[in-house]
Amino acid sequence: MPAPSQGEKPVLAYVVTEDWYFLSHRLPMARAARAAGYDVHVITHVDKGGAAIEAEGFRLHPVVWRRGSVHPLGFLSNIRAVRAVYHAIKPALVHNVALQPTIVGSLAAEGLPCVRLNALAGLGFSFTSATLKARLLRPVLRVLLKRVLGNRHAAVLVQNPDDRAAVRGLGVAPDKIFIIPGSGVETDRLVPLPEPEGPITAAFVGRLLDDKGVRSLVAAQALLAGRGQPVRLLIAGDPDPANPVSILPQEIASWAGQPGVEVLGHVPDIRAVWAQAHIAVLPSRREGLPKSLLEAAACARAIVATDVPGCREIARPGVNALLVPPDNATALADAIGELARDGTLRRNYAAASRRLVEAEFSADKIGRDVVALYDRLLSRTTKTPAR
Repeated sequence: MPAPSQGEKPVLAYVVTEDWYFLSHRLPMARAARAAGYDVHVITHVDKGGAAIEAEGFRLHPVVWRRGSVHPLGFLSNIRAVRAVYHAIKPALVHNVALQPTIVGSLAAEGLPCVRLNALAGLGFSFTSATLKARLLRPVLRVLLKRVLGNRHAAVLVQNPDDRAAVRGLGVAPDKIFIIPGSGVETDRLVPLPEPEGPITAAFVGRLLDDKGVRSLVAAQALLAGRGQPVRLLIAGDPDPANPVSILPQEIASWAGQPGVEVLGHVPDIRAVWAQAHIAVLPSRREGLPKSLLEAAACARAIVATDVPGCREIARPGVNALLVPPDNATALADAIGELARDGTLRRNYAAASRRLVEAEFSADKIGRDVVALYDRLLSRTTKTPAR
């Protein structure tokens, strides 16, 4: 891709399924790109986040995105809509966020000279689930991924070494795969919080999906109560009906009736959750790099998580976390119970969590790393903006 002429801002287009996901998971890096001189565009389905995106000075391009749909006509409609935007804005670089945008955004760019950076935070439901739908989709997605990731204009961005190995397994050359851990944590906004008074409280933050291990967590909380060590449990987040493994509202309502469990739903300011909790818990089956744990660590919270890709990048055993096998409520109860009993260990882990975020996962650091990658892919040199 030729470098832009002197003084010309290269057009950077983010392709994301939902406006809320862009705001939640890509905003720090988009701000860094804007500060570095990129003309930032966002191609997404607009629900309630359009005004917030435009307030950042980014150019918004609403599309009707059929997330979770596997219907061929809907798939082709997505490709046509995104391609029409490409023709209008002529991007130098397209940053496709997650699996479905990687395929749609890349196929929409066929025949165009733009560089495609495909960000894969894991390979999603179709590669991790054992359901019939996932098994049927998997070979089709493998073929599509090999095609789009093998394009000479394509590069791949992953968040952990396990995902790098998975992408290598698709035949992608090692020099086309880059690791940057997450999208960055705003460490000036998310600051260490004192431990709350009252009962020891564990908190889960995330979408209410079977793959997130929430059922195991609710079972673990009941086990602790049965042992005479009650731990209050906060569950913050909503189901995701577009995801095939979303938990039904009736089941979520039943958790709220269990002693010691509070279902908070969506919490606009995540600091309100960590201000109430002593321990952050994520019993997921696989992650890219979980934002909920990064935010909890920034707020100085000890962590209990599953020993799976993504989680162990921020939850480090013996440093700031206890790790357990996935889908094991007993092991989860044991780990939560240990941190509930041992206040010294819990506070030591909490302090280590904050140090880890400051050193490796701050928005400033990740923003610099992402912009450096954009510049490398475009063979462009960017001057550091004045602060």
